[in-house]
Amino acid sequence: MTKQNRYLMFGAHPDDCDIKFGGTAARLIRAGHLVKFVSVCNGDCGHHVMSGEELARRRYGETQAVKETAGLYEYDVMLENHDCELMPTVENRKKVIRIIREFKPDVVLGHRLCDYHADHRAAAQLVQDAAYLTQVPAFCPDAPIPEVNPVFGCVWDAFTDPRPIRPDAAVIIDDVLDEKCRMLDCHVSQVYEFLSWEISKKEFDTSASWEEKKAYLLFNWGKRFKQAADDNRAALIEIFGEEVGRAAEYAEFFEYSPYGRKISLSEFRDLMLGR
Repeated sequence: MTKQNRYLMFGAHPDDCDIKFGGTAARLIRAGHLVKFVSVCNGDCGHHVMSGEELARRRYGETQAVKETAGLYEYDVMLENHDCELMPTVENRKKVIRIIREFKPDVVLGHRLCDYHADHRAAAQLVQDAAYLTQVPAFCPDAPIPEVNPVFGCVWDAFTDPRPIRPDAAVIIDDVLDEKCRMLDCHVSQVYEFLSWEISKKEFDTSASWEEKKAYLLFNWGKRFKQAADDNRAALIEIFGEEVGRAAEYAEFFEYSPYGRKISLSEFRDLMLGR
């Protein structure tokens, strides 16, 4: 590794970074790069029984378990932002920009603006707004601007209205599925309780073996990235070649944003692969 890169991912909720970016993060950390997750909301509505401060504390603890499990540089939670109430205000914009300037990332990632969840859309707007303003010295002057503007991008989603995501870069995650599932496993309140209840109106039995848990996690969340690989097979073949591109089962995809530092498509692909 010639350079240790720094990657910063903003998710709306305390499990979004893990779901959207967990496999790539595991590969980057394995290669010696620094990865930081930020949850823009505190997670205090994400449960069918618990809520409020009690749930926010529990979900914060789950993020810190992910930090230790995955070897993240940090898993930050913007505790003052309640679930389902996030707005792209100037105050939140300043907080996001300060986080970016203090961490000095090479790459900043977030949601796309087209999304079913209001918090996801608001978080996406905050990151997009930061892409240029990070380099404006008079805005948030208490946090000096970094010498190099980060590259900005979006994580994969399946939405097609108004348009599907461009698979500008791809990372095959077949060999880090266990690590990604270990991250999700830390979010007990979400993947085994709330989201399981949403799917089947009952919680998943956490006394199950790791093999059973992993199968459950891959079926409910991993299948998204299996479908992503199938839907974007042409991009995988273009980036990795015929043999590797066709053989890949799971992949995470990223769209390059023109609002941050300008780089070529090949440079963006190399960055996401940790090269």
